[in-house]
Amino acid sequence: MKTYIPVLSIAGSDSSGGAGIQADLKTFSALGCYGMTVITATTAQNTVGVKDIHSIPIDHIEAQLDAILTDITPRAIKIGMLDRPDVVELLAKKLKGLDIPMVFDPVMVATSGDRLIQEETIETIKEKLFPLVSLITPNLDETEILCGFKVQDLSDMKKAAVFLQFYIPNAVLIKGGHLKTEVIQDLLVLNQGEEVIFENAKIESSNVHGTGCSLSSAIAAELAKGNEMQQAVTKARNYIYQAILLGKAVKTGHGNGPLNHFFNPQNQIIHEME
Repeated sequence: MKTYIPVLSIAGSDSSGGAGIQADLKTFSALGCYGMTVITATTAQNTVGVKDIHSIPIDHIEAQLDAILTDITPRAIKIGMLDRPDVVELLAKKLKGLDIPMVFDPVMVATSGDRLIQEETIETIKEKLFPLVSLITPNLDETEILCGFKVQDLSDMKKAAVFLQFYIPNAVLIKGGHLKTEVIQDLLVLNQGEEVIFENAKIESSNVHGTGCSLSSAIAAELAKGNEMQQAVTKARNYIYQAILLGKAVKTGHGNGPLNHFFNPQNQIIHEME
């Protein structure tokens, strides 16, 4: 019997479609996977900023998760916006013991600069969720919040990775897109301590809303296909680079527009089955 490659996103909803659950589903589809969702919060936002956040009741989050895990076992899980401690506690309880790759994008600040997480949630994440995941993918702002010190160059990123691996037994990907350099440097530290530095030219574009969400989803999709961590990150970064490059000339809204997730559907949408 043939099956799709199911991937689950546990994250918040972006009403404008550029980030969050919506970006995750687009990414899964573009990379040939079957996307499923557990929505933790809904946001009223657009390309200019976040207008409102509504937290989903904890019993409904649990019901969504139970409905999926008792019927369709995901090959990988992407975790995004977790806006309060009880959601983190629930996920830590439900996901513990699952032998499934989990990618956590610790969404804390929107592209517009709006804060998306309660302060007390951060320590709960580090204590309860970090030990369970295969990879975390913080940007520089999120890395500074998690570590409590400034991260301004590659040397600081390496120090931050060492700090974060105190909590995380597996891999850390620190994204250097906010560095004021012409070349973007991302640092991947694997669970054996091996460092991999990815570099690419910075693309000048205002259409980068949802980049972090899409990257973590792409990594989850590639892990679901059976790729090892370094290979999954490499493929995901290449996909995101093209999605930014081929979407930079598209006008959507009055602020930070989205990526072009379906820039090359004939080649990218490969519906892999068993």
